[in-house]
Amino acid sequence: MVKRHIVRGVRISRYVIYRETLVDAREHLWAFIGSFIGIGVIAFVQSHLLSANDNLFLIGSFGASSVLVYGVIQSPLAQPRNLVGGHVLSALLGVTMAKLVPDIIWLAAPLAVSLSIVAMQVTRTLHPPGGATALIAVIGSEKVKDLGYAFVLSPVLSGCLILLITALVFNNLTPHRKYPTKDGYTRLIKKRIVAGLKR
Repeated sequence: MVKRHIVRGVRISRYVIYRETLVDAREHLWAFIGSFIGIGVIAFVQSHLLSANDNLFLIGSFGASSVLVYGVIQSPLAQPRNLVGGHVLSALLGVTMAKLVPDIIWLAAPLAVSLSIVAMQVTRTLHPPGGATALIAVIGSEKVKDLGYAFVLSPVLSGCLILLITALVFNNLTPHRKYPTKDGYTRLIKKRIVAGLKR
């Protein structure tokens, strides 16, 4: 009985990994275009519209968000609620931890990340790059720390909205892609598993 479950689990895992790594040139093209435009707009705003002294608009966690919202658009973690809610909530908690324990990084950093994970789980806004956003609020440069709670509005919220608007446009330009999706990834995986098991 146990052996049968293990064998079945391995078969399902192989099938899902195989299907998820198939080359689809159209998907790659749209993921490239969407992420290029989304990050490009944020970088343009940072480099052309902000002075050298205020040059903070592009944060590292947006790169990870781009992987989700342009490359894995059916994932529950890539949906608009998760993108915006996960980042904003995590930024709030990160800034709060940076203010409560500013000089104890070994406490502030893990608290910010861990609390943001639990908060995202509780609010159903789980977005893995949110953990990085919380961490950036704690370990970021003095410029980041000087922003305080303004960090939540810009660069976090404003950057998320740019990524979201770009995703809504580019992920819906073809009939093969639809964003946002409600539990689409879960349904897709179940459908693929069932089809794989019938073979």
